[in-house]
Amino acid sequence: MKHIAKKRFGQNFLNDDYIINQIIGIISPKPDDFLVEIGPGLAALTKPLLNTLPKLHVIELDRDIISFLKSNFSDNLVIHEGDALKFDYKFNGEAIRVVGNLPYNISTPLLFHLALYPNIIDMHFMLQKEVVDRICANPSNADYGRLSIMLQYKFDCHKMLDVASECFTPAPKVESAIVRLKPKPREMWEHIDEKKLNHIVTAAFSKRRKTIRNSLNNIISLEVLERLGINSTSRAENLSVNDYLKLATLE
Repeated sequence: MKHIAKKRFGQNFLNDDYIINQIIGIISPKPDDFLVEIGPGLAALTKPLLNTLPKLHVIELDRDIISFLKSNFSDNLVIHEGDALKFDYKFNGEAIRVVGNLPYNISTPLLFHLALYPNIIDMHFMLQKEVVDRICANPSNADYGRLSIMLQYKFDCHKMLDVASECFTPAPKVESAIVRLKPKPREMWEHIDEKKLNHIVTAAFSKRRKTIRNSLNNIISLEVLERLGINSTSRAENLSVNDYLKLATLE
């Protein structure tokens, strides 16, 4: 029976062998990797991953796809039935790698959920190209914003590959891209109060046309900006990730 993509799950199935091989090359799985795939779908990445891995863990919500996976794979595929947004990725502290073709409607909250797990070695995801551009954006770029800062302070973020919409069935209305997220050493960010950082970044970008002096005037004084060497006439997108970290670590 042919599986029909379900809109409520944001399903678009990768079907281009050339792109699939490129993605596998980017992930570069090793036989001893503990790898977790989110949303395996019709196994476009699952099959080639299992050519290298003796065991692969997958997280899937769609019961029809779960049935498909169970009927097509043996015990080397460990299926976790449930919502990736609510899943516990601790795996008893095992160091894990995470991959997936993420539904666009949950990609941002899922990335923030995964950022909570220190046992993750790296992540490779297929996302909407616009989202990847925002994640990886540099300061003074129109794509640079809250998402860039809140992920880049914890991760090295790199766009690895653009993927055209015709590589999927059904073809989405947007282009896609592969992003690599690799955690920075914990000592670089564990002292950061994430709630405070998020509060400052959200305030700054809620009035991104205004100067930092004006957008943050209820939170940080002009004197503090000057003491930190931050130009008060800059706009939110002109400040580096490190500038925001300085502001978030103020006593």
